Order: sequence, then C-alpha cells, then structure tokens
Amino acid sequence: MSFLKPKYHFISFLLILSLLTSCGVKKAQNDIPDVSNYELSKSPLKVINDSLSFKGNNSIRHNKYGQWELVTSGNPYDMGNSIGILSQNLIVKQEELFFQKVEELVPSKFKQNAIKKFLAFYNRKMYLHIKEEYKAEIFGISKYSSDKYDLMGSKYQKSLYLHGAHDIGHALQDLALVGCSSFAVWGENTVDGDLIIARNFDFYAGDEFAREKMISFINPDKGYKFMAVSWAGMIGVMSGMNDQGLTVTINAGKSDIPLVAKTPISLVTREILQYASTIDEAIAIAKMKEVFVSESILIGSAKDNKAVLIEMSPDNFDVYNAQNTAKIICSNHFQSEGYQSDENNSNHILESHSKYRYDRMEELLDETEKVTPQKAVDILRNKEGLNDELIGYGNEKALNQLLAHHGIVFQPSKLRVWVSTNPYQLGEFVAFNLDEVFENQNQKVNTLSNADYLIEKDSFVNSDEFHNYEKYRKEKVRLVEKTEEGVVYNSKDIATFKSYNPHNWEVYFLVGEYYYEQKQYTAALVEFEKALTKEITTVPDRKRVEQYIKKIKRKIR
Repeated sequence: MSFLKPKYHFISFLLILSLLTSCGVKKAQNDIPDVSNYELSKSPLKVINDSLSFKGNNSIRHNKYGQWELVTSGNPYDMGNSIGILSQNLIVKQEELFFQKVEELVPSKFKQNAIKKFLAFYNRKMYLHIKEEYKAEIFGISKYSSDKYDLMGSKYQKSLYLHGAHDIGHALQDLALVGCSSFAVWGENTVDGDLIIARNFDFYAGDEFAREKMISFINPDKGYKFMAVSWAGMIGVMSGMNDQGLTVTINAGKSDIPLVAKTPISLVTREILQYASTIDEAIAIAKMKEVFVSESILIGSAKDNKAVLIEMSPDNFDVYNAQNTAKIICSNHFQSEGYQSDENNSNHILESHSKYRYDRMEELLDETEKVTPQKAVDILRNKEGLNDELIGYGNEKALNQLLAHHGIVFQPSKLRVWVSTNPYQLGEFVAFNLDEVFENQNQKVNTLSNADYLIEKDSFVNSDEFHNYEKYRKEKVRLVEKTEEGVVYNSKDIATFKSYNPHNWEVYFLVGEYYYEQKQYTAALVEFEKALTKEITTVPDRKRVEQYIKKIKRKIR
C-alpha cells in the first residue's frame, strides 16, 4: 500500500461503533437556531460587473490577483444571509471541491455512507458548544449552500459540521492536511520595534480548493471589526486581525483521538477576534472553551506589542510567553510548561517534522538582522532545509511546502496585513489596511487593497525548477496509480520523473514501491537505499523505507 493512502484501522472501528448507536443524534439534527429576533436587510443584490457586487453595505470583489474580498456587516443572521447571496457560487464550488477530495481519499461508497453516519454520531454534541450568534450566521449562509452532499439531512447541519472539518481531519485520521509554520517578532528584532507576525497555513484540500481565497472584512453588530482569510462559507478564523490590532493564527498539535466533537477551534479564534483587544482578554475567552483537538493559537497584540501562544487540548490548557527574547516561533508542537510531560507532544517532537521546521525558522530569523514585512515573506517562501540543504521541493520539513492554502503577514500597530496569492505563497502578497477597507467599502472599485505596499511575486515561479515540480506532482499521481494497478511504467519515464525533483526522498520511495510491486527487487533496493540518503520527513516514514529494505534483502538472499 502506498504511504499516500490514508489508514482506516482505528476509524473503521469507530465507524462500526457509531452504526450500533444513535444516542443523542436526533437532538443535534433537530437543533435549529432561533432567528426570529433578527431582521433581514431588504437591500437587493446589485451586480456591477463580473468582479463586483453589492447588497446594501455588503459587497464582494474579485481583484486582479485572484483573491475574493468580502465585506459584510449587521446582525448574525443578516450577515450570514448576505454572505450567502453574495458568494453563493463560491460556496457551492468550495463544498463540491472539498467533498470531491473526501471521495478521493475514501472511494468506497460503503465507507462514505458509514462516515456519514459516524459524523452524525461524532458531532452529536457540537451544537451545545457553539454560540447562538454563530449558529445563526451559519444558518443564514447554509440556505445558499450546495444541494448535494447532504450529510445530515439538512444544509444547516452540513454547514455547521464543515466548520469542524479542520479539527475532525487531524483528530481522527492524522491526515496530512495541516502542518503550519508561524512566528512573531518585535522589539530589537524589527526595524521600528513594532510587532510583525507571519504564518503559512498548510491546510490542503486540493489545488482548486486553495485557488479561491476569501478575504473577509466583518463588521458585526457586537464586538470589533476584523478581517480573516479562509474560503467561501467559512465564518471561523484560521488567520485574522481585528481593528484593535489583535491577531490570531492556529497551528495543529498532537493529542489522543477524542470521543466526541466539541468547539471547532476556528470558532474559538473567531470569538477571540470579535471580542478581545488584548492578550489577557484573548486568554480569558479561550479558557472558557472546550475543544476536541490540540491546537496552538498564536496571539499577537498591538496594545501589548508582543505575542504569546495559547496552547489548548481537550484535557489541558497553558500559555507560552517568550522568556528573555522578543520573538516566538510556532510549528506543530507545544512549548509551555504545562505540556513538558505530555507524552503525545514529546513523541510528536521526536517523530514528526515539527521540530525541524521550528529549528529552520529560528535559523532564518537569527540570520535576519531586522525583520520587515518583505523579509517575513521571504522566510515564509523558503524551500530549503537546515543550513540551506536542498531537501527537495514539497518536502514537509520545508517552511514552504508548496501546498499552503495561504501565507499571511500582519503589522498590527498599523492595522496592515499582506495575503498571498497563487500559486501557494509564491504569488504577490497583497496589502490591506483595515481602516481603509471599512472606509472605502462602498466605493465601486475592483479592489480594496493598497497597491503602495504590494510585495512582488517570487521569481521562483518563472524558474525551470518550479515548472518541473509542477510536472512532478502530476506524474506522482500517475506513478502511484500505475503501481496500484500493476501496470508497467516506461523506464525512460521513471528516469524523467526522478529528474523533476531529484533531492526529495519521496521520489525514490515511490519508484522503489513501483519496482517492488513489479517484483524487480534489486532495482527497488537501489531506490529505497537512495531514499535513505535524503532528508526523510518523519521517523515513521524512515521506518517504512527501512522495512522495505529488510523485506527485499530477505527475498534476494
């Protein structure tokens, strides 16, 4: 079996378990938010052109860089309704792309149906942990979602549960959907002493899914105005900043598989952005929440001119403050004292690529005398390993794994933010200022961005290496399919395939698997031994290569 395939051993047990019981499921399915006290705006939809539409004070723009800029205001239900009307085509498209990815990972119809029943059971208590105002907003959006993929019998339940997709994905299957890298610097580490925060959000649900980035600028009837980057139909926050200069970004951690879904982490960070203006206020909100996955929340604050890490899991909570330094680095393991004896966290540090990326960020920051937004982007785009070693494009040990949904840089004291454009983090980083956006939101312009602060695209986009990497990704899919089908692959094509990304261990592993399935054991051994000379992503991956070598040596004795 290819290492690219998800493993279903434990989740299969949960699926069977869920089929045996439906306790509590009906209550969840019958829970519909009461929206009777909310008024809906009667403003009609006005389509100015293909790239600009208005609905009262709400609007959506498609800028020339391919980003969607959504501006909305009002009560929760009205905001959700306006978001749905303005972005219905995008919501439907993103849902279909997401579920196509699920079908790709789980092609069996039987397993798909079992997963539907399992999700109904697993999410049976999620509604108890979500604020009514967010349920009302999601309900407003859900009316405009896809008629397909009715997971739970209603559009609303589907939309609600999609807000926990990030959590469920890495909690139940440890899917390689999230491996984010982020950092914050201030004081002596920046030109003016003010805080700068940067992160890559390496959530991957397919290239098409990442193409339609939604940059939302929200003016709720309660709380602070804020911006967030995600996708159409998502009200939770993965990366965002409010008009008080408070920022949030999330990095997945490692924990035991929880028995029931609670508060999606993106809705925890949404509440923080909407109702907190300082680090202490953010911590107070987070402490009140019950989550069902482990997550680091990097909180930056213009008022405090510093950043901290809120580290949350179902059974633990702590805050990490930088000691004797004006920087914080965050990958996918916990750093606070409360997690020093946590076995899951310790194993994750030893076996995953989290510590490697942490060390690489530290190395690059030490080499950077004073961080600026441009220099922060340069770090996010870095594709090499420690000591600038060539570790292959797409290696998960790189900060830029060439799959990120978005890269983002915040300058909280100036309420300025830069958001990446396709492909990956390599396109232009488009600048926005929160005050300017809300001041100019009703203007009939095709972008609310600030062209004066644009960060140019990476020259790597135009290189032969990048074009070869794109070819490699396509050929990788073909090679895996042919390996699984037992089809003979042209030897010349294999040589070409290896030339596209010669420094990546995965190349030689996949070719080794192909030769192994073809019973060409000597050729397979050469490839697996070559893979061992490269920077292998995780300890389990290295063990998998070594196991193949042992099996082959027994066969050819």
